[in-house]
Amino acid sequence: MNCDIGAGPEIINEMKTIAGVSDAVQVSGIYDIVAKVTEESKENIVMLVKKIRRIDNVRSSLTMIVAEDSKSLAGAV
Repeated sequence: MNCDIGAGPEIINEMKTIAGVSDAVQVSGIYDIVAKVTEESKENIVMLVKKIRRIDNVRSSLTMIVAEDSKSLAGAV
C-alpha cells in the first residue's frame, strides 16, 4: 500500500491490531508497506481489506491473492 510520508510505522502498528493481519512491514520502492493477511473466505478478505483501507494516511492499496502455495509445488518440474 501507499501512505503519507512518515506515516508507515503508525499504520503498521494499527494494522497489527487487526485480526487477520499476520505481518506488515515497511518497504522502499513503488509501495510503502507490504502486509500479509490470512482469511478463510473471499468475503472475509474483502472485509479485512476494507478495514485496512480505512486507516488514516493510507492513500492506496493493491490486493494480491495467492492462487497456489509454493510448498505444494515442491518437486514439480
